Amino acid sequence: MTVSTGYEPLLTPKPVGTDVWVVDGPVIRFYGMPFPTRMVVVRLADGALWLHSPVQMDEGLLAALSALGPVRHLVAPNWIHYAYLPDWTARFPEAQTWVAPGVAERAVSRGVDLRVDHDLTSTPPAEWEGQIDQVIVEGSRVHREAVFFHRASKSLILTDLIENFEADKVPAWFVPLIWLGGIKDPNGKTPIDMRQTFRGGKDTARAAIRQVLDWGPERAIMAHGRWYDQNADAELRRAFRWVLED
Repeated sequence: MTVSTGYEPLLTPKPVGTDVWVVDGPVIRFYGMPFPTRMVVVRLADGALWLHSPVQMDEGLLAALSALGPVRHLVAPNWIHYAYLPDWTARFPEAQTWVAPGVAERAVSRGVDLRVDHDLTSTPPAEWEGQIDQVIVEGSRVHREAVFFHRASKSLILTDLIENFEADKVPAWFVPLIWLGGIKDPNGKTPIDMRQTFRGGKDTARAAIRQVLDWGPERAIMAHGRWYDQNADAELRRAFRWVLED
């Protein structure tokens, strides 16, 4: 039985801006904790679909995407968000995979047969240059994340650097944990355990976050919890205070 996430309908593209959709997916378990999932779909100028952090696949979702355009780019934005890529590459062998630093190594360590076509850097490739900007947020001992900015819709697309779980959408036993982790809505931010891995590397992370703010996003879409459909600048400055004001 599918567990409710509070973000239904699931596996359905929901428009949020010019040529941008979110697809909320089922809950997954990460070290036993329930995480709702979310994919972002961008339609590029050539009509191709760019899928960020692909979620579980089903036939209804595939039909809906087919109506939007051909799937051409599959993006794994950090070392945690790659699990469904093998399913998508099997279904769309012509699509290119783009992975953040650390993804390939993590997949090997977990015995996952992951096809890697391209490594993501802080320079957009020709395939979406001028449409989607990007930067790799580094400085952590373990976590490196590719953050994207879709210019036309002024949408920031990130993954785990901000988590913002809503208490009424998670099990009661999970609420104290999200509070302790600093990831409970309306004060979601980088999880405390992840923040600690940036010790000694905050200057590097700060430069990337300042780049993100300079893009001037109007909305910020994250993978877990309530995303920010307005006031993105204020929310980002609050969520990243731990690194911006150090």
